Amino acid sequence: MRSRLESLKKVARTLRPLILNWFHARGEISAGAVEGLNNKVKLVTRNSYGFLTPEIAKLALVHNLGKLPESHFTHRFC
Repeated sequence: MRSRLESLKKVARTLRPLILNWFHARGEISAGAVEGLNNKVKLVTRNSYGFLTPEIAKLALVHNLGKLPESHFTHRFC
């Protein structure tokens, strides 16, 4: 907050409540679930490399995280 750069002050104002909430909780909240979700997203993103559009990669992520059934007819063969 003591910086002369307005962009750094903006970042500090954004992060300040989050950091203070973490100290207020005193480590009672585990970040294990968030880390597991983050690893799952990374895995699906890595496996979906080569999809042509981000929408298809997003659909793969939704199917994987939501455990939705995938269609048997994902590709058309000529």
